[in-house]
Amino acid sequence: MSPLIIGLLIVFVLVFLLLTGMPVAFALGSVAIVFLVIFDGVNSVDVIADTLFGGLNEFALLSIPMFILMGSAIASSRAGSDLYEALERWFYKVPGGLIISNIGACSIFAALSGSSPATCAAIGKMGIPEMQKRGYPDSLAAGAIAAGGTLGILIPPSITMIVYGIATETSIGRLFMAGIIPGIMLTGLFMAWSLYYARRKGFHFKAGDKGYSWKEKFEILPKIMPFLMIIVLVLYALYGGVATPSEAAGIGAFVCIALVVFIYKMWNLREHWEILRSAMRESVMIMMIIGSAALFSYMMSSLYITQSLAEGIATLDVSPWVLLLSINFFLLLAGLFLPPVAVILMAAPTLVPIVETIGFDPIWFGVMLTLNMEIGLITPPVGLNLYVINSIAPDIKLPTILWGALPFMICMLIGIALLIMFPGLATWLPDYMMGPAQY
Repeated sequence: MSPLIIGLLIVFVLVFLLLTGMPVAFALGSVAIVFLVIFDGVNSVDVIADTLFGGLNEFALLSIPMFILMGSAIASSRAGSDLYEALERWFYKVPGGLIISNIGACSIFAALSGSSPATCAAIGKMGIPEMQKRGYPDSLAAGAIAAGGTLGILIPPSITMIVYGIATETSIGRLFMAGIIPGIMLTGLFMAWSLYYARRKGFHFKAGDKGYSWKEKFEILPKIMPFLMIIVLVLYALYGGVATPSEAAGIGAFVCIALVVFIYKMWNLREHWEILRSAMRESVMIMMIIGSAALFSYMMSSLYITQSLAEGIATLDVSPWVLLLSINFFLLLAGLFLPPVAVILMAAPTLVPIVETIGFDPIWFGVMLTLNMEIGLITPPVGLNLYVINSIAPDIKLPTILWGALPFMICMLIGIALLIMFPGLATWLPDYMMGPAQY
Protein backbone atom coordinates (compact mmCIF):
# COMPACT_ATOMS: atom_id res chain seq x y z
CA MET A 1 0.00 0.00 0.00
CA SER A 2 1.43 3.40 -0.99
CA PRO A 3 2.14 6.04 1.68
CA LEU A 4 -0.47 8.41 0.24
CA ILE A 5 -3.18 5.72 0.37
CA ILE A 6 -2.24 5.01 3.99
CA GLY A 7 -2.42 8.75 4.64
CA LEU A 8 -5.95 8.97 3.25
CA LEU A 9 -6.97 6.01 5.41
CA ILE A 10 -5.49 7.72 8.48
CA VAL A 11 -7.42 10.93 7.72
CA PHE A 12 -10.66 8.97 7.30
CA VAL A 13 -10.25 7.10 10.61
CA LEU A 14 -9.21 10.30 12.46
CA VAL A 15 -12.19 12.29 11.17
CA PHE A 16 -14.53 9.43 12.10
CA LEU A 17 -13.19 9.33 15.67
CA LEU A 18 -13.48 13.10 16.03
CA LEU A 19 -17.07 13.04 14.78
CA THR A 20 -17.92 10.48 17.50
CA GLY A 21 -16.95 13.11 20.07
CA MET A 22 -13.67 11.55 21.17
CA PRO A 23 -11.28 14.17 22.65
CA VAL A 24 -8.70 15.39 20.15
CA ALA A 25 -5.70 14.15 22.17
CA PHE A 26 -7.09 10.61 22.50
CA ALA A 27 -8.10 10.49 18.83
CA LEU A 28 -4.62 11.54 17.67
CA GLY A 29 -2.86 9.18 20.06
CA SER A 30 -5.01 6.11 19.36
CA VAL A 31 -4.77 6.53 15.56
CA ALA A 32 -0.99 6.91 15.81
CA ILE A 33 -0.59 3.78 17.97
CA VAL A 34 -2.89 1.59 15.87
CA PHE A 35 -1.28 2.49 12.54
CA LEU A 36 2.24 2.15 13.94
CA VAL A 37 1.44 -1.36 15.19
CA ILE A 38 -0.26 -2.37 11.94
CA PHE A 39 2.45 -1.15 9.56
CA ASP A 40 5.62 -1.12 11.70
CA GLY A 41 4.90 -4.12 13.88
CA VAL A 42 4.41 -4.67 17.59
CA ASN A 43 8.00 -3.60 18.32
CA SER A 44 7.01 -0.01 17.49
CA VAL A 45 5.22 0.11 20.87
CA ASP A 46 8.66 0.52 22.46
CA VAL A 47 9.01 4.08 21.12
CA ILE A 48 5.50 5.30 21.97
CA ALA A 49 6.21 6.50 25.51
CA ASP A 50 9.53 8.13 24.56
CA THR A 51 7.95 9.92 21.60
CA LEU A 52 4.91 11.08 23.58
CA PHE A 53 6.95 12.54 26.43
CA GLY A 54 9.65 13.75 24.04
CA GLY A 55 7.04 16.00 22.46
CA LEU A 56 6.64 17.69 25.84
CA ASN A 57 10.38 17.97 26.53
CA GLU A 58 10.63 21.56 25.38
CA PHE A 59 11.52 24.41 27.74
CA ALA A 60 9.42 26.93 25.79
CA LEU A 61 6.30 24.87 26.59
CA LEU A 62 6.48 26.22 30.15
CA SER A 63 5.16 29.51 28.80
CA ILE A 64 1.80 27.92 27.90
CA PRO A 65 0.54 27.12 31.44
CA MET A 66 1.94 30.44 32.66
CA PHE A 67 0.03 32.46 30.04
CA ILE A 68 -3.06 30.35 30.75
CA LEU A 69 -2.69 31.08 34.47
CA MET A 70 -2.42 34.79 33.63
CA GLY A 71 -5.64 34.63 31.63
CA SER A 72 -7.42 32.57 34.28
CA ALA A 73 -6.61 35.16 36.95
CA ILE A 74 -7.98 37.98 34.78
CA ALA A 75 -11.09 36.03 33.73
CA SER A 76 -11.88 35.22 37.38
CA SER A 77 -11.85 38.88 38.44
CA ARG A 78 -13.82 42.01 37.52
CA ALA A 79 -11.08 43.07 35.10
CA GLY A 80 -13.27 42.35 32.07
CA SER A 81 -16.23 44.36 33.32
CA ASP A 82 -13.98 47.26 34.36
CA LEU A 83 -12.31 47.26 30.97
CA TYR A 84 -15.67 47.32 29.23
CA GLU A 85 -16.97 50.09 31.48
CA ALA A 86 -13.84 52.20 30.94
CA LEU A 87 -14.16 51.96 27.16
CA GLU A 88 -17.85 52.82 27.31
CA ARG A 89 -17.18 55.89 29.47
CA TRP A 90 -14.53 57.19 27.08
CA PHE A 91 -16.27 56.37 23.78
CA TYR A 92 -19.95 56.91 24.55
CA LYS A 93 -20.04 60.15 22.50
CA VAL A 94 -18.21 58.67 19.51
CA PRO A 95 -20.49 57.56 16.66
CA GLY A 96 -20.69 53.83 17.12
CA GLY A 97 -19.18 54.12 20.56
CA LEU A 98 -21.02 51.13 22.02
CA ILE A 99 -20.05 48.69 19.28
CA ILE A 100 -16.48 50.06 19.29
CA SER A 101 -16.37 49.56 23.04
CA ASN A 102 -17.45 45.94 22.73
CA ILE A 103 -15.00 45.01 19.97
CA GLY A 104 -12.21 47.02 21.62
CA ALA A 105 -12.88 45.32 24.96
CA CYS A 106 -12.82 41.94 23.22
CA SER A 107 -9.46 42.64 21.55
CA ILE A 108 -7.78 43.84 24.77
CA PHE A 109 -9.31 41.19 27.04
CA ALA A 110 -8.52 38.46 24.50
CA ALA A 111 -4.89 39.58 24.42
CA LEU A 112 -4.74 39.52 28.22
CA SER A 113 -6.49 36.18 28.67
CA GLY A 114 -5.38 34.34 25.53
CA SER A 115 -8.72 32.51 25.59
CA SER A 116 -11.46 33.06 23.04
CA PRO A 117 -14.24 31.36 25.10
CA ALA A 118 -13.29 33.34 28.21
CA THR A 119 -13.41 36.58 26.23
CA CYS A 120 -16.81 35.79 24.73
CA ALA A 121 -18.19 34.92 28.15
CA ALA A 122 -16.69 37.88 30.02
CA ILE A 123 -17.51 40.63 27.50
CA GLY A 124 -20.68 39.03 26.12
CA LYS A 125 -22.38 38.89 29.54
CA MET A 126 -22.11 42.68 29.76
CA GLY A 127 -22.07 43.81 26.14
CA ILE A 128 -24.92 41.82 24.58
CA PRO A 129 -27.64 42.96 27.03
CA GLU A 130 -26.43 46.57 26.71
CA MET A 131 -26.64 46.46 22.90
CA GLN A 132 -30.04 44.77 23.02
CA LYS A 133 -31.38 47.49 25.34
CA ARG A 134 -30.28 50.15 22.87
CA GLY A 135 -31.94 48.56 19.87
CA TYR A 136 -29.03 46.77 18.24
CA PRO A 137 -30.14 43.60 16.41
CA ASP A 138 -29.35 40.32 18.12
CA SER A 139 -27.33 39.13 15.15
CA LEU A 140 -24.97 42.12 15.25
CA ALA A 141 -24.60 42.04 19.03
CA ALA A 142 -23.83 38.31 19.17
CA GLY A 143 -21.72 38.23 15.99
CA ALA A 144 -19.52 41.11 17.11
CA ILE A 145 -18.71 39.45 20.45
CA ALA A 146 -18.16 36.01 18.88
CA ALA A 147 -15.75 37.47 16.32
CA GLY A 148 -14.06 39.78 18.81
CA GLY A 149 -13.23 36.80 21.00
CA THR A 150 -11.16 35.22 18.22
CA LEU A 151 -8.64 38.08 18.33
CA GLY A 152 -6.92 36.50 21.34
CA ILE A 153 -5.12 33.91 19.22
CA LEU A 154 -3.64 36.64 16.99
CA ILE A 155 -2.86 39.61 19.24
CA PRO A 156 0.14 38.84 21.51
CA PRO A 157 0.75 37.22 23.86
CA SER A 158 -0.88 34.33 21.94
CA ILE A 159 -0.77 30.69 23.01
CA THR A 160 -1.44 29.67 19.40
CA MET A 161 1.64 31.59 18.27
CA ILE A 162 3.71 29.86 20.96
CA VAL A 163 2.57 26.44 19.75
CA TYR A 164 3.34 27.37 16.13
CA GLY A 165 6.79 28.64 17.10
CA ILE A 166 7.61 25.41 18.96
CA ALA A 167 6.20 23.15 16.22
CA THR A 168 8.12 24.92 13.42
CA GLU A 169 11.19 26.07 15.38
CA THR A 170 10.58 29.72 14.55
CA SER A 171 11.10 32.70 16.86
CA ILE A 172 8.18 33.19 19.26
CA GLY A 173 9.25 36.80 19.79
CA ARG A 174 9.08 37.51 16.04
CA LEU A 175 5.70 35.78 15.81
CA PHE A 176 4.31 37.93 18.63
CA MET A 177 5.57 41.07 16.92
CA ALA A 178 4.21 39.90 13.56
CA GLY A 179 0.70 39.55 14.99
CA ILE A 180 0.37 43.15 16.19
CA ILE A 181 -0.38 44.98 12.91
CA PRO A 182 -2.66 42.22 11.49
CA GLY A 183 -4.46 42.14 14.86
CA ILE A 184 -5.08 45.89 14.73
CA MET A 185 -6.10 45.60 11.07
CA LEU A 186 -8.62 42.85 11.82
CA THR A 187 -10.03 44.77 14.77
CA GLY A 188 -10.47 47.77 12.45
CA LEU A 189 -12.25 45.62 9.84
CA PHE A 190 -14.64 44.31 12.50
CA MET A 191 -15.40 47.85 13.69
CA ALA A 192 -15.82 49.15 10.13
CA TRP A 193 -18.36 46.45 9.23
CA SER A 194 -20.33 46.93 12.46
CA LEU A 195 -20.54 50.69 11.95
CA TYR A 196 -21.50 50.33 8.27
CA TYR A 197 -24.21 47.76 8.99
CA ALA A 198 -25.76 49.68 11.88
CA ARG A 199 -25.71 53.00 10.00
CA ARG A 200 -27.30 51.37 6.94
CA LYS A 201 -30.06 49.95 9.12
CA GLY A 202 -30.59 53.29 10.85
CA PHE A 203 -29.50 52.36 14.37
CA HIS A 204 -28.47 55.20 16.64
CA PHE A 205 -25.07 55.05 18.27
CA LYS A 206 -25.81 56.57 21.62
CA ALA A 207 -25.41 55.24 25.12
CA GLY A 208 -28.99 56.18 25.95
CA ASP A 209 -29.24 59.47 27.79
CA LYS A 210 -26.37 58.55 30.05
CA GLY A 211 -23.34 60.85 30.16
CA TYR A 212 -20.04 60.64 32.00
CA SER A 213 -18.09 63.41 33.67
CA TRP A 214 -14.31 63.69 33.38
CA LYS A 215 -14.08 62.53 36.98
CA GLU A 216 -15.99 59.34 36.13
CA LYS A 217 -13.78 58.77 33.09
CA PHE A 218 -10.54 59.02 35.03
CA GLU A 219 -11.58 57.29 38.25
CA ILE A 220 -11.80 53.88 36.59
CA LEU A 221 -8.42 54.08 34.83
CA PRO A 222 -6.30 53.04 37.87
CA LYS A 223 -8.10 49.68 37.86
CA ILE A 224 -7.43 48.80 34.23
CA MET A 225 -4.11 50.50 33.44
CA PRO A 226 -2.01 47.95 35.41
CA PHE A 227 -3.49 45.12 33.33
CA LEU A 228 -2.78 46.96 30.08
CA MET A 229 0.76 47.51 31.29
CA ILE A 230 1.16 43.74 31.65
CA ILE A 231 1.01 43.39 27.86
CA VAL A 232 3.67 46.09 27.52
CA LEU A 233 5.76 44.41 30.23
CA VAL A 234 5.62 40.98 28.57
CA LEU A 235 6.40 42.37 25.11
CA TYR A 236 9.29 44.47 26.46
CA ALA A 237 10.73 41.46 28.28
CA LEU A 238 10.63 39.47 25.05
CA TYR A 239 11.82 42.04 22.54
CA GLY A 240 14.24 43.79 24.86
CA GLY A 241 16.16 40.57 25.40
CA VAL A 242 15.38 40.69 29.11
CA ALA A 243 13.67 37.29 29.33
CA THR A 244 12.80 34.17 27.35
CA PRO A 245 9.13 33.50 26.47
CA SER A 246 8.83 31.15 29.46
CA GLU A 247 10.31 33.69 31.85
CA ALA A 248 8.16 36.50 30.45
CA ALA A 249 5.06 34.31 30.86
CA GLY A 250 6.03 33.57 34.47
CA ILE A 251 6.45 37.27 35.21
CA GLY A 252 3.09 38.03 33.59
CA ALA A 253 1.30 35.31 35.58
CA PHE A 254 2.81 36.45 38.89
CA VAL A 255 1.97 40.13 38.26
CA CYS A 256 -1.59 39.28 37.16
CA ILE A 257 -2.29 37.26 40.29
CA ALA A 258 -0.81 40.00 42.48
CA LEU A 259 -2.94 42.67 40.75
CA VAL A 260 -6.10 40.60 41.08
CA VAL A 261 -5.44 40.11 44.79
CA PHE A 262 -4.70 43.76 45.60
CA ILE A 263 -7.07 45.56 43.19
CA TYR A 264 -10.10 43.29 43.58
CA LYS A 265 -9.41 42.09 47.14
CA MET A 266 -9.47 38.41 46.19
CA TRP A 267 -8.11 37.13 49.50
CA ASN A 268 -10.32 34.04 49.66
CA LEU A 269 -8.23 30.89 49.12
CA ARG A 270 -11.19 29.22 47.41
CA GLU A 271 -11.07 31.87 44.67
CA HIS A 272 -7.37 31.18 44.19
CA TRP A 273 -8.08 27.47 43.98
CA GLU A 274 -10.64 28.13 41.22
CA ILE A 275 -8.04 30.13 39.27
CA LEU A 276 -5.47 27.34 39.61
CA ARG A 277 -7.96 24.60 38.79
CA SER A 278 -9.18 26.38 35.66
CA ALA A 279 -5.61 27.00 34.48
CA MET A 280 -4.58 23.42 35.27
CA ARG A 281 -7.51 21.94 33.35
CA GLU A 282 -6.82 23.94 30.18
CA SER A 283 -3.04 23.46 30.43
CA VAL A 284 -3.32 19.68 30.75
CA MET A 285 -5.71 19.57 27.79
CA ILE A 286 -3.28 21.49 25.57
CA MET A 287 -0.26 19.49 26.77
CA MET A 288 -2.08 16.23 26.05
CA ILE A 289 -2.80 17.44 22.52
CA ILE A 290 0.84 18.48 22.06
CA GLY A 291 2.16 15.08 23.27
CA SER A 292 -0.34 13.13 21.15
CA ALA A 293 0.40 15.32 18.12
CA ALA A 294 4.11 14.56 18.54
CA LEU A 295 3.30 10.83 18.45
CA PHE A 296 1.01 11.38 15.45
CA SER A 297 3.73 13.30 13.60
CA TYR A 298 6.24 10.53 14.35
CA MET A 299 3.82 7.95 12.93
CA MET A 300 3.26 10.04 9.78
CA SER A 301 7.01 10.39 9.29
CA SER A 302 7.77 6.75 10.13
CA LEU A 303 5.29 5.56 7.49
CA TYR A 304 6.82 8.06 5.00
CA ILE A 305 3.49 9.83 4.58
CA THR A 306 4.72 13.34 5.41
CA GLN A 307 7.71 13.03 3.05
CA SER A 308 5.56 11.65 0.23
CA LEU A 309 3.04 14.45 0.61
CA ALA A 310 5.76 17.12 0.63
CA GLU A 311 7.44 15.58 -2.42
CA GLY A 312 4.12 15.31 -4.24
CA ILE A 313 3.22 18.95 -3.60
CA ALA A 314 6.73 20.16 -4.46
CA THR A 315 6.60 18.42 -7.85
CA LEU A 316 3.23 19.95 -8.79
CA ASP A 317 3.59 22.10 -11.86
CA VAL A 318 1.50 24.96 -10.54
CA SER A 319 2.08 28.57 -9.56
CA PRO A 320 3.21 29.18 -5.97
CA TRP A 321 0.11 31.33 -5.53
CA VAL A 322 -2.17 28.47 -6.61
CA LEU A 323 -0.36 26.24 -4.15
CA LEU A 324 -0.78 28.86 -1.41
CA LEU A 325 -4.50 29.11 -2.22
CA SER A 326 -4.78 25.32 -1.90
CA ILE A 327 -3.02 25.42 1.49
CA ASN A 328 -5.42 28.13 2.69
CA PHE A 329 -8.39 26.04 1.60
CA PHE A 330 -7.00 23.04 3.48
CA LEU A 331 -6.48 25.14 6.64
CA LEU A 332 -10.00 26.55 6.47
CA LEU A 333 -11.42 23.05 6.09
CA ALA A 334 -9.32 21.67 8.96
CA GLY A 335 -10.35 24.60 11.19
CA LEU A 336 -14.00 23.61 10.80
CA PHE A 337 -13.41 20.34 12.66
CA LEU A 338 -10.34 20.81 14.87
CA PRO A 339 -9.21 23.38 17.46
CA PRO A 340 -6.34 25.70 16.39
CA VAL A 341 -3.69 23.96 18.52
CA ALA A 342 -4.45 20.56 16.97
CA VAL A 343 -4.36 21.90 13.40
CA ILE A 344 -1.05 23.67 13.97
CA LEU A 345 0.62 20.67 15.56
CA MET A 346 -0.60 18.32 12.83
CA ALA A 347 -0.14 20.50 9.76
CA ALA A 348 2.52 23.16 10.41
CA PRO A 349 5.59 20.86 10.51
CA THR A 350 4.59 19.54 7.07
CA LEU A 351 3.42 22.79 5.49
CA VAL A 352 6.18 25.18 6.62
CA PRO A 353 8.99 23.45 4.66
CA ILE A 354 6.77 23.54 1.57
CA VAL A 355 5.97 27.23 2.14
CA GLU A 356 9.68 28.03 2.53
CA THR A 357 10.53 26.02 -0.61
CA ILE A 358 8.19 28.14 -2.74
CA GLY A 359 9.69 31.33 -1.30
CA PHE A 360 7.35 32.49 1.46
CA ASP A 361 8.32 33.66 4.95
CA PRO A 362 7.45 31.18 7.78
CA ILE A 363 6.66 34.06 10.19
CA TRP A 364 4.24 35.53 7.67
CA PHE A 365 2.74 32.09 7.10
CA GLY A 366 2.24 31.68 10.85
CA VAL A 367 0.10 34.83 10.96
CA MET A 368 -1.90 33.71 7.91
CA LEU A 369 -2.45 30.27 9.46
CA THR A 370 -3.68 31.93 12.66
CA LEU A 371 -6.20 34.02 10.70
CA ASN A 372 -7.52 30.82 9.14
CA MET A 373 -7.87 29.28 12.60
CA GLU A 374 -9.86 32.32 13.78
CA ILE A 375 -12.49 31.58 11.15
CA GLY A 376 -12.89 28.05 12.55
CA LEU A 377 -13.76 29.45 15.97
CA ILE A 378 -16.97 31.02 14.62
CA THR A 379 -17.82 28.37 12.01
CA PRO A 380 -19.83 25.16 12.57
CA PRO A 381 -19.63 22.31 13.35
CA VAL A 382 -16.99 23.06 16.04
CA GLY A 383 -17.32 26.88 16.21
CA LEU A 384 -16.64 27.06 19.94
CA ASN A 385 -17.39 30.79 20.24
CA LEU A 386 -20.86 30.32 18.76
CA TYR A 387 -21.82 27.87 21.49
CA VAL A 388 -20.34 30.06 24.23
CA ILE A 389 -22.46 33.01 23.05
CA ASN A 390 -25.52 30.77 22.88
CA SER A 391 -24.93 29.59 26.47
CA ILE A 392 -24.61 33.11 27.93
CA ALA A 393 -27.45 34.55 25.79
CA PRO A 394 -29.92 31.65 25.41
CA ASP A 395 -32.59 34.01 24.08
CA ILE A 396 -30.50 34.39 20.90
CA LYS A 397 -30.86 31.30 18.72
CA LEU A 398 -27.78 29.59 17.29
CA PRO A 399 -28.73 30.30 13.62
CA THR A 400 -29.04 34.01 14.50
CA ILE A 401 -25.55 34.00 16.04
CA LEU A 402 -24.19 32.19 12.98
CA TRP A 403 -25.72 34.70 10.55
CA GLY A 404 -24.42 37.54 12.68
CA ALA A 405 -20.91 36.05 12.63
CA LEU A 406 -20.92 35.45 8.85
CA PRO A 407 -19.92 39.02 7.85
CA PHE A 408 -17.04 38.85 10.32
CA MET A 409 -15.85 35.66 8.62
CA ILE A 410 -15.80 37.68 5.39
CA CYS A 411 -13.75 40.35 7.19
CA MET A 412 -11.25 37.64 8.15
CA LEU A 413 -11.07 36.43 4.54
CA ILE A 414 -10.41 40.03 3.48
CA GLY A 415 -7.68 40.14 6.14
CA ILE A 416 -6.09 36.99 4.68
CA ALA A 417 -6.26 38.49 1.17
CA LEU A 418 -4.62 41.73 2.38
CA LEU A 419 -1.93 39.71 4.14
CA ILE A 420 -1.20 37.77 0.95
CA MET A 421 -1.08 40.94 -1.16
CA PHE A 422 0.96 42.87 1.41
CA PRO A 423 3.20 40.44 3.36
CA GLY A 424 4.85 43.43 5.02
CA LEU A 425 1.80 43.74 7.27
CA ALA A 426 3.25 40.79 9.19
CA THR A 427 6.98 41.00 8.45
CA TRP A 428 7.77 44.73 8.62
CA LEU A 429 7.47 45.23 12.38
CA PRO A 430 9.56 42.19 13.48
CA ASP A 431 12.20 43.05 10.85
CA TYR A 432 12.26 46.68 11.98
CA MET A 433 12.43 45.88 15.70
CA MET A 434 14.60 42.77 15.62
CA GLY A 435 16.48 42.97 12.32
CA PRO A 436 15.95 40.85 9.17
CA ALA A 437 15.27 37.20 9.89
CA GLN A 438 17.89 34.58 9.04
CA TYR A 439 16.46 31.31 7.71
